[in-house]
Amino acid sequence: MNTKPAATKGVTSSDAVFGAPCWVSLMTRDLRASQDFYGAVLGWRFKPARLGEEFSVALARGKPVAGIGALAKALQVAVAWTPYFAVENADETASRIRERSGTVAVGPVSFVVGRGALAADRDGAVFGIWEGQLLAGWESWRDAAPAWVRLQTRDAFEAAIFYGEILDWATGRPGCVDVEYEEDEVVLRSGGHVVARLSSGALEAAPDPTIRPRWQVHFPVPDVDACVSAALEHGGTVVHHEPGAEATLRDPDGGLFTLTTQPLPG
Repeated sequence: MNTKPAATKGVTSSDAVFGAPCWVSLMTRDLRASQDFYGAVLGWRFKPARLGEEFSVALARGKPVAGIGALAKALQVAVAWTPYFAVENADETASRIRERSGTVAVGPVSFVVGRGALAADRDGAVFGIWEGQLLAGWESWRDAAPAWVRLQTRDAFEAAIFYGEILDWATGRPGCVDVEYEEDEVVLRSGGHVVARLSSGALEAAPDPTIRPRWQVHFPVPDVDACVSAALEHGGTVVHHEPGAEATLRDPDGGLFTLTTQPLPG
């Protein structure tokens, strides 16, 4: 039985850009408080999402940037910013994750416009998969890179093999994500655009969560220092700050995110 949602004119489907990061989302315990925080720090406004009343889309200057949703009370998972990767079949991808010693924590779950799941790789870095309709105008979202992701992992080359096998990277199929090795990093390109980087050096048992394996979500901003000040005024904490260049912050609910003055390095 075909569970894919009906195609919508002008909307990109996940199977057209399989393997590429297609969205970033925060699941939080207090949706309104998170909206207030990110609105104050990043100037975001919010509109309802098609996934339901517990989800919202963050807008910067009228353009979609990310999603913020409310965690179900029964879910005992950490509040975290999470990248989602487009897949052709969520059930098959979930099976591949398990077969390769990853973990599927939630789903695949069906929504009006698609199916998603929350997973973790072998080193514990959390990510999501999505089958179905993508954000309207997704290509322009990718090109503008209002949010970009970097995997901080124990071994970038080993991680590239894991993700490549579950997400069909570098298969040579039309539309697949290309993988390149640049010095000590793995660089991912979709449609000629750099969409993510994988870096080595994380420590699984590190007491500092910022250096454990994780997907880092970066938001380019015009003034990092002003955003840091606003975060402190609204209950956030600073984990790392390079004045004028970059800052890693923790929101009041515990979600880590990074601000940078630079677009995705390409």
